[in-house]
Amino acid sequence: MSTATKPNHIGRKISRIRELRDMKQEALAQALGTNQQAISIIENSETIDEEKLIEVAKALGVTAEAIKNFSEEAVLNIIGNTLHDGSFINGNAFSCNFNPLDKVIELYERLVQAEKDKVEYLEKLLKEK
Repeated sequence: MSTATKPNHIGRKISRIRELRDMKQEALAQALGTNQQAISIIENSETIDEEKLIEVAKALGVTAEAIKNFSEEAVLNIIGNTLHDGSFINGNAFSCNFNPLDKVIELYERLVQAEKDKVEYLEKLLKEK
């Protein structure tokens, strides 16, 4: 089997983009005003007419060019170059430069100080009268 060049299988690219966008065939079908079987046929097709490709691209929130040029390797490279520490929370990359609890405490202390300042100012006004 030759590994030279794989055909530009548009249907497979549509399927992968749909999956990466966490969209089911039924949702894409509804967005296109068709049924799930029609989406299955599109995703199994090696080619698709330009007008239909533009409709599908719009429903997926990408351009027709993005579908044509989609490469799983490029996606993996982007993900690999974006994530350095490999930490995930609920499937999302998470990187925090500060302790969120420290920020909450800092905010609370500032609010308490503001209230103390208000009380001090009001007491001062009362003494002046």
